[in-house]
Amino acid sequence: MNTQNGQAPHFILAEAPQAEPIRTRTLVQLRWIAIGGQMATVIVAWTMGIGFAKGPVLLLIAAALAMNVWLYLNPRRRTSPRGAVGQLTFDLIQISALVALTGGLSNPFALLILAPVTVAATALNARQTVMLGLVTVAMISFAGLLAVPLYDSQGNLLRLAPVLARGHWLALVIGVAFFAGYAHRVTAELAATSNALFATQMALAREQRLQHLGGVIAAAAHEMGTPLATIKLIAAELADELADRPDLREDAVSLRQSADRCATILRSMGRAGKDDLHLRAAPLHAVLEDAASPHADRGPQVEILAEGPSIRRDPGVIHALRNLIQNAVDFAHSRVVIEGRRTAGQLIVTIRDDGPGYPAALLARIGDPYLTGRKGGAQREGYEGMGLGLFIAKTLLERSGARLSFTNGGPGAIVTVRWPLDRIAADGRAALGSNPHQET
Repeated sequence: MNTQNGQAPHFILAEAPQAEPIRTRTLVQLRWIAIGGQMATVIVAWTMGIGFAKGPVLLLIAAALAMNVWLYLNPRRRTSPRGAVGQLTFDLIQISALVALTGGLSNPFALLILAPVTVAATALNARQTVMLGLVTVAMISFAGLLAVPLYDSQGNLLRLAPVLARGHWLALVIGVAFFAGYAHRVTAELAATSNALFATQMALAREQRLQHLGGVIAAAAHEMGTPLATIKLIAAELADELADRPDLREDAVSLRQSADRCATILRSMGRAGKDDLHLRAAPLHAVLEDAASPHADRGPQVEILAEGPSIRRDPGVIHALRNLIQNAVDFAHSRVVIEGRRTAGQLIVTIRDDGPGYPAALLARIGDPYLTGRKGGAQREGYEGMGLGLFIAKTLLERSGARLSFTNGGPGAIVTVRWPLDRIAADGRAALGSNPHQET
């Protein structure tokens, strides 16, 4: 777990909830809809006097019905990828056989052969989707070559002209590639965004836990100052009164020294803030120092130039700024400059480095999850290249009301964060004073 550079740790995605590819209940429900549509089509064609192989068609529909009944009587808690592929392959074969028995490619419902591979593209990996896509192309060809012709109520043959049949076959094959590829790409992007948001939530939760722990420590340091001062005073008086009892005086001196040690420890624990209110608000320079502190000794010089009001010491904002500073340090040659200033109604923080900057082709996509946007930099120790740092920073800062812009400054990258002042400024309440001074 990387706790020093502010980046999301490796275990975050490993612990993200992994759902089954597709629930059996969903496949069963889709199959019920398909069975209902198939039966309705058979009934309508029958009433219209369309001639087709009614017995085999009803047998295929009964097979789908039997599959659903069997799955209902043998419920499984989870569907494995192999099981999902098996069920979708069954559906593909059943639909293709129905199309072949009802006119083949001249059947206007032949487009439904694409349904199983489209579902696979949204739920299964690329290899399984490609395999099912190849099977789909084979079944489309099978339905076209071995089609049983349809006849209208007057006994006329219903079929497409050969050129139209070949065009329909080609359109379906192209549809397999297009629909499956498009659905798989969209699903993959949604999954990547979902995982990245989960990583953001985990990072923010960790930062909040640390913040709450700091509040408890600072409050304890403040509240225990008075009793420690009392203990130290009484121990000093006892040591003076026991001057004729060296054995007891030594115990009193030891008690006083222990009280001094406790006071020193509490002062160091409460240095960041003497009370819980101080932890919720701090000067802009102090917040930027807090965000930059894990990266101060990683190589490049980190310079902070900030004059501004006290702002809310929000854990999400600190973590986001830390990620932005980490990205600058990772790719800087020798220097990172963090500037903060207040303008009319706005608070602006700018982070710039002297590294290679962002590739121009990727500037518009900076902040997308899993985007590796910078090459050729130092990539110093602690750099993990997960592509989540900027996404997490952008998400957290936008939640706080900020707007981000990413540019190149020749040389180096520049990140500008702008808040409306009323969204980030502290409420102006003063913190409590220092702990009571302990007289010796």
